[in-house]
This record gives sequence, structure tokens and C-alpha cells, in this order.
Amino acid sequence: MMKTLEISLTGNEVKKICIQWFHKIDGKVRTDVTYPSGFINVISIDKTGENFHLIYDTKGHFAVCHITPDEAKYKLCKVRKIFVGTEGIPHLVTPDASTICYPDPLIKVNDPIQIDLETSKVTDFIKFDTGNLCMVTAGVNLGGISVTTNRERHPGSFDLVHVKDANGNSFATQLSNISVIGKCNKPWISLP
Repeated sequence: MMKTLEISLTGNEVKKICIQWFHKIDGKVRTDVTYPSGFINVISIDKTGENFHLIYDTKGHFAVCHITPDEAKYKLCKVRKIFVGTEGIPHLVTPDASTICYPDPLIKVNDPIQIDLETSKVTDFIKFDTGNLCMVTAGVNLGGISVTTNRERHPGSFDLVHVKDANGNSFATQLSNISVIGKCNKPWISLP
């Protein structure tokens, strides 16, 4: 809060703001000063009416991106795991440890899903295909926004994804380092 949002000057001010329930992370009030915020989390400050996304900049640091109130009602998450639980109920797990029951059967691992923050339900999803807009979330090119061009499957090892950025530079990275943020060059989130 001190460094990224520049709301307070000292750690003591951060504690006072958190105790007064002035801010929400992903639609829920968080009073813990050390609560972790991560990639594409929605931060809302009701008193000022401001909403933010946390995304990476081109240098690999977290950057705050102002968003509209309509965009603050949902967040994008990458599907980490799909499994069948007890009594045959299908479940879906996201990187922020959210578990969603009865997902759409067309949703597969690595597909980004759009989650409504009020109901915690999946409202839409994008298939992980070539030609989609993505952001590199780990590795040397952290924070780069590019378009997927090819996917190499390597059974027993890491799958590779070849991407091309706006400058025409092509590079390959692991599939786990990519997060799709838009469909066919149209981002689903605001970008800085």
C-alpha cells in the first residue's frame, strides 16, 4: 500500500487504514497488513471510489493499473488443475487457491477464466490457443505482452510456447510462464 498505491507514508498509517476497512482485495475486506496480493488481483478503495489491477510492468515489477468500476467486478484466473472430487463432482482450482465446483466441461488446464467477484462463479473463459494475447508472468521476459504463435508439447518435460511481441521479437518460454489475458489481440483487462 505504501509503495504501490502511495496512499500512506509509514507502516503505522497502513495499519490504521487496514483496521478501518477502507480497502477490498478481490471484493473482500482484508484487515491483515501482510495479506498477499498477486497478479491480476483487484484492489478497491470504496472511500475514494478507485479500483486497481496488479499486473507486471516491462521491468518485471508489480504495477498498479487503474480500472473502471465495471472491470472491478471480475478478475481473470488461470486454471491450474481440474479434478473429480467426492461423489463425482468436478472441481477447478486457480492460482489464488479458489476451488470452483461444477465448471463448464469445455474448460481445460491453462485456460483463463473470468470470475465474478460477488458470486465467485465462472462467467466466461478463453481457450488457450495460438493467436491469443498473453502476458509473461515469469522468466527473463517477465511483464511482456505478446501473442502466442505456437505450442510445443514435450511429454515428461515442460511444454514450450513460442510468442511474438509488438516489436516483432519472437521467443520461447515455458507454458507455466504464460497467462492469457485476451482473445485475438483484444485484452480482457486494462493495460498500462
